[in-house]
Amino acid sequence: MLPFTLQQLRILKAIATEQNFTKAAKLLYLSQPALSKQIQILEKNLDMILINRENQKISLTENGQVFLQYAERILALCEESCRALIDLKNGERGNLIVGASQTIGTYLLPRVLALFAQRYPQINLKVQVNSTRLIAKHIVNREIDIAIVGGDIPQELNKSLLVESFVEDEFSLIIPRAHPFAKKQLITKEDLYHLKFITLNSNSTIRKFIDNILTQNQIQTKQLKIIMQLNSIEGIKTAVSLGLGAAFVSSSAIEKEIQLKTIQILKIENIKITRTLSIISNPDCYRSRAFNFFYQELLDLKTSLEN
Repeated sequence: MLPFTLQQLRILKAIATEQNFTKAAKLLYLSQPALSKQIQILEKNLDMILINRENQKISLTENGQVFLQYAERILALCEESCRALIDLKNGERGNLIVGASQTIGTYLLPRVLALFAQRYPQINLKVQVNSTRLIAKHIVNREIDIAIVGGDIPQELNKSLLVESFVEDEFSLIIPRAHPFAKKQLITKEDLYHLKFITLNSNSTIRKFIDNILTQNQIQTKQLKIIMQLNSIEGIKTAVSLGLGAAFVSSSAIEKEIQLKTIQILKIENIKITRTLSIISNPDCYRSRAFNFFYQELLDLKTSLEN
């Protein structure tokens, strides 16, 4: 006999998420006394304290945090088993949870999803957009089926994932149409020091990636004139369009601006900033028909982009 029930695992997860007994009970449609009673039973059966209740603040003990990791995996596996059976019963119908890192989820993924939804309207799609680290963690925990990411995957998660190269994502140097450099087709490394840059904040993964590539090409990034730091790609594009400065932006994010001719792309002599986008999935998970349909769509898109 196991010392816990699935309901108790759900309760523990809800408490960890809400950090409040009343909110957790409401989330699970339980009364607070019933929820508290189940936690007491769980702690008694395990013979350990899982939840700190000091100073009216709710948090998990070290034991609770370790147990929660397994609880989340158990619950995800239970949900996966139900989905597998439903998939077999319904044929080509099914559900699919797709993940993406921030820039991909905003600019590239919507086009993929639109085409997929037209071709397979019977499949229920859910999308999660977050940092590469969190998306990878959700894949490992079986909470997301498949994802496209651009950042570096943490080593401790990478070993539990199937990581496949998708397409190359180039970062373009964009400037206002009225900028004096707009007449140039190619600029030198030294020209970069004469530009005023608008960037993401220094903690941004994309910012760090771009700075690293520039440094590898003997460009002193600390000597570049950064006049503004913003927290969104949309804000950066708008600022450039208004003539405030220059910026490095993913090519997938500037298609509209190119069509409207609100910005100009500059090429830098002997420098090309690209990163490889990756498709990630959990090799131990059941691959539904919906998964295979979506995966094939990604492969078809990859082929079309490469040609």
